[in-house]
Amino acid sequence: MTRNIFSPSKYIQGFGEIKKLAGYFKNLGEKGAYILVDKFVYDKYAADIRSSFETENVAHHLEVFNGECSKNEINRNIALLNEKGFDVVITIGGGKTIDCGKATAHYSKLPMIVVPTIASTDAPCSALSVIYTDSGEFEQYLFLKANPNIVVMDTDVIVNAPARLLAAGIGDALATYYEAKACLDSNSNTIAGGKPSKTAIALAKLCLDIIMEDGVKAMASCEQKVVTKAFENVVEANTYLSGIGFESGGLAAAHAIHNGLTILHEGHSMYHGEKVSFGTITQLVLENRSLEEINKVIDFCKSVGLPTCLRDLNMDKVSREALYEVAKASVAPGETIHNMPFEVTADDVFAALLTADKLGSR
Repeated sequence: MTRNIFSPSKYIQGFGEIKKLAGYFKNLGEKGAYILVDKFVYDKYAADIRSSFETENVAHHLEVFNGECSKNEINRNIALLNEKGFDVVITIGGGKTIDCGKATAHYSKLPMIVVPTIASTDAPCSALSVIYTDSGEFEQYLFLKANPNIVVMDTDVIVNAPARLLAAGIGDALATYYEAKACLDSNSNTIAGGKPSKTAIALAKLCLDIIMEDGVKAMASCEQKVVTKAFENVVEANTYLSGIGFESGGLAAAHAIHNGLTILHEGHSMYHGEKVSFGTITQLVLENRSLEEINKVIDFCKSVGLPTCLRDLNMDKVSREALYEVAKASVAPGETIHNMPFEVTADDVFAALLTADKLGSR
């Protein structure tokens, strides 16, 4: 029986790290850095990024991400990278920007540095990119040959992002332990290609413990735009602990339900972690966890501003027929819901969605 632990080669977290990127580049390349950034990063931090590379006399190019991690956008960046002839990909921004940069580096067989500007997902540390259609619907998981070489978290940048994004990261991190535990119970394979390891399960549990203890305090810090120990802890939990925990611990129902929810256009304004948080509540209903435990998770989600019902996701007007299509998409062949330690059908998910909605609406 194989157990795998996948992780980035280096994880660096601190205040002002975005100004040190050229130094980190020199550990990996020589010809130059292709830097994919989202529009917010370009508008606010382009001068700091350029200054770092100009000071170190490193060739570089900043390219603005078009907003959707689709095959068309990945191919556009590959073409530009080939034109420049640079040998390191640096991707700076939110989850979809990072996924696009990772896919670009993967197909180009180049090392990569990931610089999240928000702590909204556990994607930065993983050897995985989530690919969407140009219109924003989930299309596929792209499994990469390697995890990022370096992940750099600048808490000065992250604390100045909207607090809602930190909450979304907490929502994504919330699922980590529950999904890993389901994979452990079913002896399912993880995204890393082996069985859940003791290390991964321990990291996933630590992730849950940290966000439950420090989540509300971290949200308060973020709303005040100040970096506290609680904020640092939650950034680490959202990014590193959840990243290692999901990849080497496994995914189950919560993320499959998220993927199903992406077919509803009513939810396209909601962040990944916001839909995952409701997916976690739905998974707990599927498992028939105690009402006390379900209510504890619901109360926690409310305390940090995460959705707990369909109304919170702008989906309360969706027909039952449309919700059943969500349930069907959640149990599509190959979906991670089949890692649950019992068979799950579309009928099961449909019933759990409606029950979770009722419980979360109270």
